[in-house]
Amino acid sequence: MIFGIFFASWRFTEIVTLIPIMGMLSYFVNLYVTANQLTPTYILLLFIVSVLALAWALFTVFSYRNNTRFIGLVDLAFVGALIAGVYQLRFVTNSDCVAVVAGNSSVNVDLGAFGGGTLTSVRLGVDKTCAMLKACFALGIMNCVFFVVTGLMALMHKGEEKVVVHRRRGSSHASGRHRSHSGSHRSRRSSHSHSRTYV
Repeated sequence: MIFGIFFASWRFTEIVTLIPIMGMLSYFVNLYVTANQLTPTYILLLFIVSVLALAWALFTVFSYRNNTRFIGLVDLAFVGALIAGVYQLRFVTNSDCVAVVAGNSSVNVDLGAFGGGTLTSVRLGVDKTCAMLKACFALGIMNCVFFVVTGLMALMHKGEEKVVVHRRRGSSHASGRHRSHSGSHRSRRSSHSHSRTYV
């Protein structure tokens, strides 16, 4: 029960962080398709991995009881795929997406004997493409960690199930031996009493 709560909460975290990656990268894919150009590898790879990882997370959010070892192995495989996608997008770490640029309005200031000057307004210029790719890069790294956690949780949960099943089998085996022993004892009694009647 506790495993199910923790696993589902981590799965929901993965889903919530994978949806923005898929949405932002699908925007870029659509731009390249509309322009009839090939989508770059650094966008396409992480987009495909995020779509597959999101579908997998939605499929296994409540069906983890069926085969936890398989789920754990697939989660760890997605870790490798996400690392490959993030590695292709690594160039955005050196990009500066925000810059201070001069605005359109200016004000003349007269300070009398001290002179005067012109004050120009400034504003922050945000490069939308750079900011979106940087957000995808950060969310991709976060999902690498999330899938490691869920993969290890699933593999460890499988080991606990094995111990429980092994103990149950051992107890049923012991009770079966006890039953067979008592059954043979009863059969000996009945055969002994049967021989008594004939004697």
